[in-house]
Amino acid sequence: MTSTVTAAAVSKNFGAYQDAAVREPLIITKNGRPRTVLIAYEDYLRLMRRERRVELTSALDADDLAAVETSTMDPGLDHLNAELTKDKNATE
Repeated sequence: MTSTVTAAAVSKNFGAYQDAAVREPLIITKNGRPRTVLIAYEDYLRLMRRERRVELTSALDADDLAAVETSTMDPGLDHLNAELTKDKNATE
């Protein structure tokens, strides 16, 4: 579970919120809107490792590209298509 707290509350008692962020991410709001997230250092490192795991499509051979182009998603995972559409619309 993720907790939400105001920036003013964090500035008044940073140590306590820093300890809380080690247990779970802490969303910090400003003017009622989420602005930053305070997370444990280990979680940050894990996210950075995941971000760097990228393969270039230019490194794929013709057989691999054909396999990707003809692949289909399991029907039970159709809800993930909505996530892709939402992310694409947010960047346009």
